[in-house]
Amino acid sequence: MAMGLLTRLAQPGHFMRWSRALLPWVAGLAIVLLAVGQYLTWFVAPPDYQQGETVRIMYIHVPAAWMAVFFYGAMAVSALGTLIWRHPLADVAQRAAAPIGAAFTLICLVTGSLWGKPMWGTYWVWDARLTSMLVLFLIYCGLLALWRTIEDPNRAARAVAILTLVGAINLPIIKFSVSWWSTLHQPASILRMGGPTIYASMLYPLLVMIAAASALGIALHLQAMRTEILRRRVRTLTILEAERLDAALMAPQAA
Repeated sequence: MAMGLLTRLAQPGHFMRWSRALLPWVAGLAIVLLAVGQYLTWFVAPPDYQQGETVRIMYIHVPAAWMAVFFYGAMAVSALGTLIWRHPLADVAQRAAAPIGAAFTLICLVTGSLWGKPMWGTYWVWDARLTSMLVLFLIYCGLLALWRTIEDPNRAARAVAILTLVGAINLPIIKFSVSWWSTLHQPASILRMGGPTIYASMLYPLLVMIAAASALGIALHLQAMRTEILRRRVRTLTILEAERLDAALMAPQAA
Protein backbone atom coordinates (compact mmCIF):
# COMPACT_ATOMS: atom_id res chain seq x y z
CA MET A 1 0.00 0.00 0.00
CA ALA A 2 2.80 2.40 0.95
CA MET A 3 4.68 1.57 -2.25
CA GLY A 4 1.52 2.16 -4.29
CA LEU A 5 1.02 5.55 -2.64
CA LEU A 6 4.64 6.55 -3.31
CA THR A 7 4.34 5.42 -6.93
CA ARG A 8 1.17 7.46 -7.39
CA LEU A 9 2.71 10.57 -5.79
CA ALA A 10 5.76 10.19 -8.03
CA GLN A 11 3.69 10.56 -11.19
CA PRO A 12 4.60 13.91 -12.83
CA GLY A 13 1.08 15.31 -12.53
CA HIS A 14 0.76 14.42 -8.83
CA PHE A 15 4.32 15.60 -8.19
CA MET A 16 3.60 19.04 -9.65
CA ARG A 17 0.55 19.43 -7.38
CA TRP A 18 2.05 18.34 -4.04
CA SER A 19 5.44 19.95 -4.69
CA ARG A 20 3.72 23.30 -5.40
CA ALA A 21 2.11 23.14 -1.95
CA LEU A 22 5.22 21.85 -0.15
CA LEU A 23 7.87 24.08 -1.73
CA PRO A 24 7.03 27.35 0.14
CA TRP A 25 7.17 25.54 3.49
CA VAL A 26 10.54 23.92 2.78
CA ALA A 27 11.97 27.20 1.47
CA GLY A 28 10.66 29.04 4.55
CA LEU A 29 12.18 26.41 6.84
CA ALA A 30 15.52 26.79 5.03
CA ILE A 31 15.47 30.59 5.51
CA VAL A 32 14.69 30.27 9.23
CA LEU A 33 17.34 27.60 9.80
CA LEU A 34 19.93 29.61 7.86
CA ALA A 35 19.19 32.71 9.93
CA VAL A 36 19.44 30.76 13.21
CA GLY A 37 22.53 28.92 12.00
CA GLN A 38 24.30 32.13 11.01
CA TYR A 39 23.52 33.69 14.40
CA LEU A 40 24.87 30.64 16.22
CA THR A 41 27.93 30.52 13.95
CA TRP A 42 28.99 34.14 14.39
CA PHE A 43 27.71 35.08 17.88
CA VAL A 44 27.39 31.88 19.95
CA ALA A 45 29.95 29.29 18.77
CA PRO A 46 33.36 29.97 20.36
CA PRO A 47 36.63 30.14 18.41
CA ASP A 48 38.73 26.99 18.47
CA TYR A 49 41.68 26.97 20.85
CA GLN A 50 44.03 26.04 17.98
CA GLN A 51 42.28 27.22 14.79
CA GLY A 52 40.94 30.47 16.22
CA GLU A 53 38.28 32.22 14.14
CA THR A 54 39.24 30.12 11.11
CA VAL A 55 37.13 27.30 12.53
CA ARG A 56 33.97 29.17 11.42
CA ILE A 57 34.66 28.00 7.85
CA MET A 58 33.65 24.57 9.16
CA TYR A 59 30.02 25.73 9.46
CA ILE A 60 29.86 26.11 5.68
CA HIS A 61 32.39 23.48 4.64
CA VAL A 62 30.91 20.49 6.48
CA PRO A 63 27.25 21.09 5.44
CA ALA A 64 28.42 21.57 1.83
CA ALA A 65 30.38 18.29 1.95
CA TRP A 66 27.35 16.50 3.42
CA MET A 67 25.05 17.80 0.68
CA ALA A 68 27.55 17.00 -2.06
CA VAL A 69 27.57 13.34 -1.03
CA PHE A 70 23.82 13.28 -0.27
CA PHE A 71 22.84 14.50 -3.73
CA TYR A 72 25.09 11.99 -5.45
CA GLY A 73 23.53 9.22 -3.35
CA ALA A 74 20.09 10.47 -4.40
CA MET A 75 21.22 10.44 -8.03
CA ALA A 76 22.38 6.83 -7.68
CA VAL A 77 18.93 5.82 -6.36
CA SER A 78 17.30 7.74 -9.23
CA ALA A 79 19.60 5.95 -11.69
CA LEU A 80 18.24 2.62 -10.45
CA GLY A 81 14.73 3.98 -10.99
CA THR A 82 15.65 4.84 -14.57
CA LEU A 83 17.32 1.54 -15.44
CA ILE A 84 15.10 -0.94 -13.53
CA TRP A 85 11.63 0.62 -13.27
CA ARG A 86 11.97 3.16 -16.12
CA HIS A 87 10.04 5.64 -14.00
CA PRO A 88 9.53 8.96 -15.84
CA LEU A 89 10.32 11.02 -12.74
CA ALA A 90 13.60 9.22 -11.95
CA ASP A 91 15.56 10.85 -14.76
CA VAL A 92 13.99 14.20 -13.92
CA ALA A 93 15.09 13.87 -10.28
CA GLN A 94 18.58 12.83 -11.32
CA ARG A 95 19.05 15.65 -13.80
CA ALA A 96 17.71 18.25 -11.35
CA ALA A 97 20.07 17.04 -8.61
CA ALA A 98 23.29 17.13 -10.66
CA PRO A 99 23.94 20.93 -10.81
CA ILE A 100 22.92 21.36 -7.16
CA GLY A 101 25.27 18.59 -6.07
CA ALA A 102 28.06 20.04 -8.21
CA ALA A 103 27.56 23.48 -6.63
CA PHE A 104 27.75 22.08 -3.09
CA THR A 105 30.88 20.10 -4.04
CA LEU A 106 32.53 23.24 -5.41
CA ILE A 107 31.67 25.14 -2.20
CA CYS A 108 33.17 22.28 -0.20
CA LEU A 109 36.41 22.35 -2.23
CA VAL A 110 36.78 26.15 -2.13
CA THR A 111 36.07 26.51 1.61
CA GLY A 112 38.38 23.57 2.32
CA SER A 113 41.18 25.30 0.40
CA LEU A 114 40.56 28.59 2.24
CA TRP A 115 40.79 26.73 5.54
CA GLY A 116 43.83 24.72 4.44
CA LYS A 117 46.04 27.72 3.69
CA PRO A 118 46.29 29.04 7.29
CA MET A 119 46.10 25.58 8.89
CA TRP A 120 48.23 23.44 6.54
CA GLY A 121 50.21 26.20 4.84
CA THR A 122 48.82 25.36 1.38
CA TYR A 123 45.55 25.65 -0.52
CA TRP A 124 45.76 22.12 -1.88
CA VAL A 125 47.41 18.75 -1.26
CA TRP A 126 46.74 15.48 -3.04
CA ASP A 127 45.24 14.05 0.12
CA ALA A 128 42.90 11.04 -0.24
CA ARG A 129 39.83 12.91 1.07
CA LEU A 130 40.52 16.05 -0.97
CA THR A 131 41.28 14.07 -4.13
CA SER A 132 38.14 11.91 -3.83
CA MET A 133 36.02 15.06 -3.41
CA LEU A 134 37.67 16.56 -6.51
CA VAL A 135 36.84 13.34 -8.38
CA LEU A 136 33.21 13.72 -7.23
CA PHE A 137 33.11 17.24 -8.68
CA LEU A 138 34.59 16.00 -11.99
CA ILE A 139 31.98 13.22 -12.12
CA TYR A 140 29.21 15.77 -11.60
CA CYS A 141 30.64 17.87 -14.45
CA GLY A 142 30.96 14.79 -16.67
CA LEU A 143 27.33 13.81 -16.11
CA LEU A 144 26.12 17.33 -16.94
CA ALA A 145 28.22 17.31 -20.10
CA LEU A 146 26.89 13.87 -21.10
CA TRP A 147 23.29 15.06 -20.84
CA ARG A 148 24.10 17.90 -23.24
CA THR A 149 26.05 15.66 -25.64
CA ILE A 150 23.34 13.06 -26.36
CA GLU A 151 20.27 14.54 -28.08
CA ASP A 152 17.95 11.54 -27.62
CA PRO A 153 16.51 11.96 -24.07
CA ASN A 154 16.00 8.21 -23.54
CA ARG A 155 19.55 7.32 -24.60
CA ALA A 156 20.93 10.15 -22.50
CA ALA A 157 18.97 8.98 -19.45
CA ARG A 158 20.29 5.40 -19.73
CA ALA A 159 23.89 6.47 -20.37
CA VAL A 160 23.88 8.94 -17.47
CA ALA A 161 22.25 6.38 -15.16
CA ILE A 162 24.97 3.81 -15.91
CA LEU A 163 27.77 6.34 -15.43
CA THR A 164 26.15 7.55 -12.19
CA LEU A 165 26.13 4.02 -10.76
CA VAL A 166 29.77 3.53 -11.76
CA GLY A 167 30.68 6.83 -10.10
CA ALA A 168 28.90 5.78 -6.90
CA ILE A 169 31.99 3.68 -6.13
CA ASN A 170 33.58 6.98 -5.12
CA LEU A 171 31.12 7.54 -2.23
CA PRO A 172 32.55 4.94 0.19
CA ILE A 173 36.04 6.06 -0.82
CA ILE A 174 35.16 9.62 0.27
CA LYS A 175 33.67 8.40 3.54
CA PHE A 176 36.39 5.97 4.57
CA SER A 177 39.45 7.57 2.93
CA VAL A 178 40.53 9.08 6.26
CA SER A 179 40.41 5.60 7.81
CA TRP A 180 41.91 3.56 4.97
CA TRP A 181 44.90 5.82 4.35
CA SER A 182 47.10 8.05 6.48
CA THR A 183 45.79 11.42 5.31
CA LEU A 184 46.36 15.05 6.20
CA HIS A 185 42.59 15.53 6.49
CA GLN A 186 41.33 15.02 10.04
CA PRO A 187 39.23 11.87 10.75
CA ALA A 188 35.45 11.83 11.17
CA SER A 189 34.35 13.82 14.22
CA ILE A 190 30.53 13.57 14.08
CA LEU A 191 29.41 10.22 12.58
CA ARG A 192 31.79 7.85 14.36
CA MET A 193 31.81 5.00 16.85
CA GLY A 194 31.82 6.44 20.34
CA GLY A 195 29.94 9.61 19.43
CA PRO A 196 31.01 13.07 18.24
CA THR A 197 34.32 14.50 19.38
CA ILE A 198 33.25 18.15 18.95
CA TYR A 199 32.25 20.20 21.98
CA ALA A 200 28.52 20.82 22.26
CA SER A 201 29.02 24.59 21.88
CA MET A 202 30.35 23.93 18.36
CA LEU A 203 28.35 20.80 17.55
CA TYR A 204 24.86 22.29 17.87
CA PRO A 205 25.53 25.28 15.56
CA LEU A 206 27.05 22.85 13.08
CA LEU A 207 24.00 20.56 13.21
CA VAL A 208 21.71 23.55 12.66
CA MET A 209 23.75 24.57 9.62
CA ILE A 210 23.60 21.00 8.28
CA ALA A 211 19.80 21.04 8.71
CA ALA A 212 19.67 24.44 6.97
CA ALA A 213 21.74 23.17 4.05
CA SER A 214 19.50 20.08 3.81
CA ALA A 215 16.31 22.17 3.71
CA LEU A 216 17.88 24.54 1.17
CA GLY A 217 19.03 21.64 -1.00
CA ILE A 218 15.60 19.98 -0.94
CA ALA A 219 13.88 23.28 -1.82
CA LEU A 220 16.27 23.83 -4.73
CA HIS A 221 15.78 20.25 -5.89
CA LEU A 222 11.98 20.48 -5.83
CA GLN A 223 12.08 23.73 -7.81
CA ALA A 224 14.61 22.31 -10.29
CA MET A 225 12.44 19.20 -10.81
CA ARG A 226 9.37 21.35 -11.46
CA THR A 227 11.34 23.43 -13.97
CA GLU A 228 12.65 20.29 -15.71
CA ILE A 229 9.14 18.80 -16.00
CA LEU A 230 7.82 22.03 -17.51
CA ARG A 231 10.80 22.19 -19.90
CA ARG A 232 10.05 18.64 -21.11
CA ARG A 233 6.37 19.43 -21.55
CA VAL A 234 7.26 22.46 -23.66
CA ARG A 235 9.65 20.34 -25.73
CA THR A 236 6.96 17.69 -26.31
CA LEU A 237 4.35 20.29 -27.27
CA THR A 238 6.83 21.95 -29.64
CA ILE A 239 7.53 18.63 -31.38
CA LEU A 240 3.80 17.83 -31.66
CA GLU A 241 3.10 21.29 -33.09
CA ALA A 242 5.93 20.90 -35.62
CA GLU A 243 4.57 17.49 -36.67
CA ARG A 244 1.06 18.96 -37.02
CA LEU A 245 2.35 21.77 -39.24
CA ASP A 246 4.33 19.31 -41.38
CA ALA A 247 1.21 17.17 -41.81
CA ALA A 248 -0.84 20.25 -42.74
CA LEU A 249 1.74 21.27 -45.36
CA MET A 250 1.87 17.76 -46.85
CA ALA A 251 -1.92 17.31 -47.03
CA PRO A 252 -2.59 19.61 -50.07
CA GLN A 253 0.28 18.02 -52.01
CA ALA A 254 -1.15 14.54 -51.36
CA ALA A 255 -4.62 15.73 -52.52
